[in-house]
Amino acid sequence: MALRETFDEDAELYDRARPRYPAALVAELARTADLGPGRRVLEVAPGTGQLTVALAGFGCRVTAVELGASMAAVARRRLRDFPQVDVEVADFERWPLPAEPFDLVVCATAWHWIDPAVRVKKAADALAPGGRLAAVVTHHVAGGDTEFFHRTQRCYQRWDPDTPPGLLLKEADEIPTETAEFENCPRLVDLEVVRHFQDITYTTDEYIDVLLTYSNHRALPEDLRHGLLACVRELLDTRYGGSVTKRYLHELITATRTD
Repeated sequence: MALRETFDEDAELYDRARPRYPAALVAELARTADLGPGRRVLEVAPGTGQLTVALAGFGCRVTAVELGASMAAVARRRLRDFPQVDVEVADFERWPLPAEPFDLVVCATAWHWIDPAVRVKKAADALAPGGRLAAVVTHHVAGGDTEFFHRTQRCYQRWDPDTPPGLLLKEADEIPTETAEFENCPRLVDLEVVRHFQDITYTTDEYIDVLLTYSNHRALPEDLRHGLLACVRELLDTRYGGSVTKRYLHELITATRTD
């Protein structure tokens, strides 16, 4: 099984545990794409609809293309009050584009899972002239209880053989914004990048649930995954009072399709 397919194994957990997007990011996306009733939106890899619900709330006509059938089923349930939203189960790289173009193509926290040889070109093909392409890229950065995350590296080094030595969270200003593929597409102009942060505090159980939504954790053999999670749980409960605050950096990268 490919890593990007592991998310579909427990869609309900993914929907419950994964963070929603900051309101300021959603507002910025709505402003830059001029979202409103009747605007046509293509969402690539919507998961269980974390962003889709907000898009639907603007009155947009949304087509959401999701690889996982279980994830799509949860998204449809969450969006049942929005008849203008259609959730399709398909591999975006092979999904046939409809004849009518879109005003916005957006992909949130899944852009890296789409084939780099296909994603920018196909997104540009899907857009009407003047339409916007938007990618939300999420990073785990230093902030909140940074010391806890550095201490957990001992757990990872013991239980996950692929853990690089000395892996630590970086400060946000040390994270480069990867925009070359957008800049190198001749049909995209007006590139913009806006950064948004959010700190989320988790109980021990909530944080373990978050870890269980990450593909590399799910891909570990069961005995190693159990040992890793037990180690993280013990550290949280004994040294941090059963609570941890994690900082996320969300980059909103947008560009405009030329005529």
